[in-house]
Amino acid sequence: MSEKMTVRQFFAAYPSDDACLDHVLAVRFGQRHVCRDCGVDATFHRITGRRAFACSACGAHLYPCAGTIFQDSRTSLQSWFYAVYLFAVTRHGVSGKELERSLGVTYKTAWRMGQQIRLLMSKANGFEIMQGHVELDEAYVGGKRSGGKRGRGAPGKTIVFGMKERGGRIATAIIPDIKKQTLRSVTLQNVAPGSVVSTDELMSYGLLNGDGYKHGQVKHGEKDYAHYDYRIGDVVHVNNVESFWRLFKKSVASTHIHVSSKYMQRYLDEFTFRSNRRAMKNAMFDLLIAAL
Repeated sequence: MSEKMTVRQFFAAYPSDDACLDHVLAVRFGQRHVCRDCGVDATFHRITGRRAFACSACGAHLYPCAGTIFQDSRTSLQSWFYAVYLFAVTRHGVSGKELERSLGVTYKTAWRMGQQIRLLMSKANGFEIMQGHVELDEAYVGGKRSGGKRGRGAPGKTIVFGMKERGGRIATAIIPDIKKQTLRSVTLQNVAPGSVVSTDELMSYGLLNGDGYKHGQVKHGEKDYAHYDYRIGDVVHVNNVESFWRLFKKSVASTHIHVSSKYMQRYLDEFTFRSNRRAMKNAMFDLLIAAL
């Protein structure tokens, strides 16, 4: 695919449901592979009128969409592929109403498709332990403020935690609170001991020194947003992870209006995937299809 795939290029590559089904077969199994029924390295031929192929050696049926987000869906494969394409090329996310308008499906169908694609993004994210220099920061997203309190402790908010590897990937998670043990547990699961970690002045981050991390802090309350720390030999700041939170919050507010805590992790996974793969641009489409 080209570095920047246009809508015209998309429909040229996937002009029909048959073309999409061929691509699913190629990604998951290959056009030629060992048949699980007869054990012969065979080619597979399309069965007319069904999302299935038949082994050229024994005639056994193969359903490429089984076990994927396309299974049991009456929505056309081309519509599914176009929805995945929209998720791959957007920066701010895709709302259910936008999918409804673009695909010509009901809002219920569009909403369900969006949630399934977000789960696909979560699957494609994978897991890698972070190391080097990692920025940590928590944020409060969603909900309606019942009072005037802002920031930490604001009512009706979902607490999210971000970890950004300098020059690398970002990982996010929903956390129940900002207590020491909570932040320590998530950090230990995602960041390798011995790494440098940058945080703000929240007292709960003070525990990190005892776990083998080289810990630097900025004090936002004192207008300290970045400084060089001679103890760790690097600049301490959390600007990268804070930039991610700003984009995420603006995207939620402008595209989705509101996201409930029940589904927040799916939206986090969507934006995490997009942030980690941004440099790859439209290769994100291939990654998502490959994650089926």
